[in-house]
Amino acid sequence: MHHKILILGACGQIGTELTIALREQHGVDNVVASDIRATDDAVMNAGPFEILDATDLHALEDVIMHYEIETVYLMAAMLSGTAEKFPMKAWSLNMDTLFHVLNLAKDKKISKIFWPSSIAVFGPDTPKENTPQLCIMAPSSVYGMSKLAGEGWCQYYHLKYGVDVRSLRYPGLISWKTQPGGGTTDYAVDIFHKAIEDGAYESFLSPETTLPMMYMEDAIRATLSIMESESSTLKKGMAYNVSAMSFNPQELAHAIRKQRPEFQISYAPDFRQSIADSWPDNVSDIEAQKDWQWKPQFYLEDMVKDMLLHLNR
Repeated sequence: MHHKILILGACGQIGTELTIALREQHGVDNVVASDIRATDDAVMNAGPFEILDATDLHALEDVIMHYEIETVYLMAAMLSGTAEKFPMKAWSLNMDTLFHVLNLAKDKKISKIFWPSSIAVFGPDTPKENTPQLCIMAPSSVYGMSKLAGEGWCQYYHLKYGVDVRSLRYPGLISWKTQPGGGTTDYAVDIFHKAIEDGAYESFLSPETTLPMMYMEDAIRATLSIMESESSTLKKGMAYNVSAMSFNPQELAHAIRKQRPEFQISYAPDFRQSIADSWPDNVSDIEAQKDWQWKPQFYLEDMVKDMLLHLNR
């Protein structure tokens, strides 16, 4: 018998595809999608959907009680680029929602949580190459500070109250199904749309800004995998590094040109450049490999071919 799942932020970049994947796996009626407003028809019309402000504890608890929810995927967040423009609003959204679900789990009203962290937890003093699971983390962005604080609270609630909360430090995520959502790595999504529509793209990051990236299919697989894992070595409460590929705008443009030789790129770095400069070039996910057998399937060339194929359609 499938248990009931609630997704907060189901119409966002990750939430949209996660909702589809979870409904395929657990059955449409067992996965309740929710967001603060109705936006994505594929999510709204394909199964149970609630308009829900995840910062409203009473409304959240009502939905959980009504549907007898056991597992919550907390995907609602304000991303790095947008958070710099609205710092207090971002902090409130990112932290209040986390405390709500952690406290509901502490009070035994839900049994399991997925909460996404990010490479944004790393900062200018973090090792740039092969960044380890444990190292100096002093983020310089509002989004990064909220994610680092969230990691600490997830560990605290697991150690003190036994809350089953699982987490991944997502790298930049690339998807053809949803539009960019205001993140610093979103150039790697927008570039494909502009390549097809205009044959040219102006990057808000400099040519050699190398960042860890992952194709959305791998991100969804990693999320489902850590949530399903019964491994005795899995560390609940810990946000795991996960890795797939690293590249810069120049390298991505070169890979796109192999498929579309006419494509042109130019550069006009903006405020997001300083955020990207504080993040690693690549991360080590040896703990994820050992603890729950994580392994990506998509690398740069495969990802570019798949993105262009689907967007052309």
